[in-house]
Amino acid sequence: MRKLGILLFLAVSVSIGFAQQDGGASTVLRSIYIPPLRGAPFSAIVHTEWAKPLAGGGSTTTVNQRRVVRDRDGRVYQERWLLVPKQGKIPSRMNMIQIYDPNQHSGLDCFALGPRKGECALSIYEMVESPDAPVTTGPLPDNTGFRTHEELGTQVIEGIETVGTRDTTIINAGAMGNDEPMKIVREFWHSQKLGVNLVSIVSDPRFGTQTFTLTDVDASEPDPRYFELPAGFHMASESKPGEAAN
Repeated sequence: MRKLGILLFLAVSVSIGFAQQDGGASTVLRSIYIPPLRGAPFSAIVHTEWAKPLAGGGSTTTVNQRRVVRDRDGRVYQERWLLVPKQGKIPSRMNMIQIYDPNQHSGLDCFALGPRKGECALSIYEMVESPDAPVTTGPLPDNTGFRTHEELGTQVIEGIETVGTRDTTIINAGAMGNDEPMKIVREFWHSQKLGVNLVSIVSDPRFGTQTFTLTDVDASEPDPRYFELPAGFHMASESKPGEAAN
């Protein structure tokens, strides 16, 4: 069994399967974070839309949708699906199932594609933190820019009350190699009841606009089978080559 470092639960939940690499650089799709909150069960579908600017003008948009589930004990089930062109002919495919148990500090990654297809790997994580620290209005360090934090009031989404916030960051020209000031906007509509964002919109001129929306939200206790070894998968052997499995 592998022992994972601090915050790996967060890192896997947010980024896996969504990094686009070119020349050693990567762009991470920051999906909605599902914390292992106890006493707040729910299930939902996360819809993702990523509109990326093209160098010659215009944009290209990719989409997917995936199921997320959390039970009363804080266990989290998530599916990972490949991004595909919006309104295109290429169907999306699920590439991973992740099941995390905060009570056992364990994580199960089940691979639906690739050389490890049908295999589940068990890991241990040490702690979990929220990816979003509180943001306040004020200048950025070293005169690199300025950030503005706004409270947007309340809005009912999927029958659930949410509270909206918008953080606008202006990066001064030259601070990141940019020849003009750069504007980055992050807007969230958060459900205190569920402890998750029902809508998240991130707009960054370097990467485009990423929009995440929860639909089909059901706040009842989910089927416990979501937190069992998925059908058609098997546990990976922990033995090394040449050693007998225990």
